[in-house]
Amino acid sequence: LQKVKNDLEMVLATVESKNKKLEEDLKREKQWYKEQEEMIDSLDKTEEETTTQDEQPFTKSLKDELKNEIIKLKAYKKELLSALGEFLDEHFPLPEEGVNTKNKNSSAEPAVELITIQEVLEVLVNKLMNTPHDPYITINESFWPPYTELLLRCGVVLRHPEDPKRLRLEAFHN
Repeated sequence: LQKVKNDLEMVLATVESKNKKLEEDLKREKQWYKEQEEMIDSLDKTEEETTTQDEQPFTKSLKDELKNEIIKLKAYKKELLSALGEFLDEHFPLPEEGVNTKNKNSSAEPAVELITIQEVLEVLVNKLMNTPHDPYITINESFWPPYTELLLRCGVVLRHPEDPKRLRLEAFHN
């Protein structure tokens, strides 16, 4: 009987300690619940304030200001692209028609028409913007090798690690 009594007292002590632990856990959970309710109330108030502010219409002058700013930016972009085109045409012309860089004795015209460095850059930028997950283009005979080499040496483009015939624009924005 004494052994059973001792065993029951140990069980009682264990159950009481578990009850205390559960009461503490319940207290913490109630506190957490209260904090969550306060946070939800705060977020609801903030949401109401922002929706009332969003419903206020833009003033006409602000709309006009934004339109003027967009027009100025578009004009500036057009001006920059024009200046870049002029610079590239002036400083990076295509090879002359009568000169064949591979075989100087040959008078035959090249089989394909070479593209300008501006067109190369446009193709690279468009490929990067349209398919950012696969920004590589495959170079062919229409890409003049000195331009390709220049872009590689200046760090504007990078070769594909496995296929040297593929290039991509360097990610300057990262």
